[in-house]
Amino acid sequence: MNATAGQGTEMLDAAQIVLNTIRRPVIMISEDGFITFANADAEDFFRSSATMLARNTLSKLVPFGSPLLTLVDQVRERRAPVNEYRVDVSSPRLGIEKVVDLYVAPVSEFPGSVVVMFQERSMADKIDRQMTHRGAARSVTGLAAMLAHEIKNPLSGIRGAAQLLELSASDEDRALTRLITDETDRIVSLVDRMEVFSDERPIDRYPVNIHVVLDHVKAIAKNGFAKKIRILEDYDPSLPPVFANRDQLIQVFLNLVKNAAEAIGSDPHGEIVLSTAFRPGIRVSVPGTQDRVSLPLEFCVRDNGSGVSEDILPILFDPFITTKPNGSGLGLALVAKIVGEHGGIIECESTPRGTTFRILMPAWKETPFGAEEDGEGDRK
Repeated sequence: MNATAGQGTEMLDAAQIVLNTIRRPVIMISEDGFITFANADAEDFFRSSATMLARNTLSKLVPFGSPLLTLVDQVRERRAPVNEYRVDVSSPRLGIEKVVDLYVAPVSEFPGSVVVMFQERSMADKIDRQMTHRGAARSVTGLAAMLAHEIKNPLSGIRGAAQLLELSASDEDRALTRLITDETDRIVSLVDRMEVFSDERPIDRYPVNIHVVLDHVKAIAKNGFAKKIRILEDYDPSLPPVFANRDQLIQVFLNLVKNAAEAIGSDPHGEIVLSTAFRPGIRVSVPGTQDRVSLPLEFCVRDNGSGVSEDILPILFDPFITTKPNGSGLGLALVAKIVGEHGGIIECESTPRGTTFRILMPAWKETPFGAEEDGEGDRK
């Protein structure tokens, strides 16, 4: 019996060490609201020792009416974990502009207890991520409209003049006139691609089977740019339809799969994984309102290529950002624009061993105000 008690103490000590190693604030809240555990990062986050925190209820540490309190009650009631993006816990105690992502989960061994893990985000970083880098795409919109008028018209004149010169030019000069026309055509093509950003027409959306879309993208890839790369599937067959435009989804995933194939290059062990999953706890706030939108559908494109540079990662979805010698840097900016216009979120996680693009999107509802999905993102 003593040995069992000793083993239990050792396990608790080991758990304490592990939780202190995690570089995220983690706390456990008892059924009566008191903080029964706080790791080292949580002490820094709340600017108080674990001993002092244990004397307080959570309601005394976060602002009055904080969404965190509601989330904790919700997890206790539903006995299911919840993820929540962009929760503002700013207060004089914690500091201004304190915006965090939250993971809240019940502790089955201690009925009524809940574990909360915080992931700090700066205000700007969180807003940028929630809005799916829409600002990056919008920064091209005005430029595209201006280029279409101010550049394409003069280019047409330059091309016409070069063609006239070619008629009376020598063989040596004719090569130069062809160079002028070819480069003019290339600039016009780039401007045409940018004009997509200035298209503000409403998207024609309807229920779409994401697996049909991904199978179509896979077929195109295997018959073209990814012939020698393994493409694996990890699908949730019970997934409900996504509320989206099929053609635009194909454009999004074709771009992401092509990027993955280029990151892998000629590596014989290269592989791309297409996955789908249902994440009922994921919600984001709508800037300027108190509304929170459920994004339960998660689609991922993973590769085991060389990864994205840490310097590029924060601005990856900005226009004209590219690591390709002949890239325009508009592909991922367009992907971000499309996902954003669908009300979704796109994120990128990368290491030297590979990259994951994660897209979170809303599910289709039977009617605009139907009950296919409740406010928490649960299927009914």
